[in-house]
Amino acid sequence: MHRTLENLSEKYGPIFSLQFGKRLVVVVSSPSAVKECFTKNDITLANRPPLMIGGYNCTTIIDSCYGDHWRNLRRICAREILSSSSLNESQTSRQHQIKLLVHRLFQNCQDFGTIVELKSKFTELSFNVIMRMVCGSQFFNQDKDDNKAAYFRELIGEFFSNGDASNVDDFLPSPFSWIYKHTEKNTLKQLGRKMDEFLQGLIDEYRGLTDQNNMIDRLLSLQESRPDYYTDDIIKGIIMVIVIGGTDTTAVTIEWAMALLLNHPKVLNKARIEINNHVGGDRLVNEADLPNLKYLQCIILETFRLCPAAPMLIPHQSAEDTAIGGFDIPRGTILLVNAWAIHRDPLVWADPESFRPERFEGIEVKPWELLPFGMGRRACPGAGLAQRVIGLALGALIQCFEWQRVGQEVDLTEGNGLTHAKAEPLTARCLARLDINCSLISEIANT
Repeated sequence: MHRTLENLSEKYGPIFSLQFGKRLVVVVSSPSAVKECFTKNDITLANRPPLMIGGYNCTTIIDSCYGDHWRNLRRICAREILSSSSLNESQTSRQHQIKLLVHRLFQNCQDFGTIVELKSKFTELSFNVIMRMVCGSQFFNQDKDDNKAAYFRELIGEFFSNGDASNVDDFLPSPFSWIYKHTEKNTLKQLGRKMDEFLQGLIDEYRGLTDQNNMIDRLLSLQESRPDYYTDDIIKGIIMVIVIGGTDTTAVTIEWAMALLLNHPKVLNKARIEINNHVGGDRLVNEADLPNLKYLQCIILETFRLCPAAPMLIPHQSAEDTAIGGFDIPRGTILLVNAWAIHRDPLVWADPESFRPERFEGIEVKPWELLPFGMGRRACPGAGLAQRVIGLALGALIQCFEWQRVGQEVDLTEGNGLTHAKAEPLTARCLARLDINCSLISEIANT
């Protein structure tokens, strides 16, 4: 969709409207218009349109309209789950998952003749990081719960495969919605029921346990203090958003970054030199190193720009009549922001189609020009966690392995679905670096 809407914006301008069935939709494709949307009009445009894919009757932090309920959910996420202090407490768990990833690659990569498929490994990494935060290590007892984890991953995969199926019924006038009842609509309802049953079982499993030091434990403690508000549905909605928002998007970004690095070996080598200089070869890169790895951060920003996991931001809806760029926006209008088009705007980015991490050196990026996590009140609250996991994963992969393309060039064709994934899973040749010290190898082998 993002490419089609970009083509329309080239013809009709950076702000234009479309009639999606019964709904008026305004598409924004310029940084100046985005700035106006999420500064001057931020509260007016802070609502969400009610869509079929919305979980728990559109009461989650992603789906709910702006108001007291949304502010409370945001406060829980910002203070209880995704705050800097909470993330610092859980960094040992993330480091452990990175070591597991590297250890598995060490086992597979004996020589450059070995081709490894990376997408599934990145998906497993991001899933494990999130679920460790949600319910702790007990969930990953391989003898007892591996089937449970695999089933949940399957549900999440179904969500991203079918997530865009809600479009038709969301925009059909009610007299015609019956046409849709026995197709994708039923698929989404069945998926919702399976997801709900799984999450309810997870909550029930941990109810009554104490000192678990995980997200479910914290949310159940809140439920004890205010059972009328922190219902099981509210807790399930929070878990669902954290898991869905933090798994596929992170894995997709790591995969795109590695694909771009494989196509640009000079950039990869420059990042490796930086890691060698700041971290060395005696230990694995950790979260405390990330602020000092400036070039690695540039690579991540350039990946966000060229390959945003969400090329179209989650839709907004106007709570009242307003105006953007001199155009009247009636109450109830759906706003779509084409982040992909803004990230490739030649008026903002020189040579926008090229992968050039150096463009971010020594500059402060304006939030309306780079939108990997949205902007304003409804920006993604998990940005800090995502950046830590992406930085750790890329840093470790660059530090510990030599990489080569399988063919002449990595295919960067885009796939379909809710997230902006590669059409074909990334494969590469990798070899454990021979100049890594024994102490680092021992650290990884003992995970």
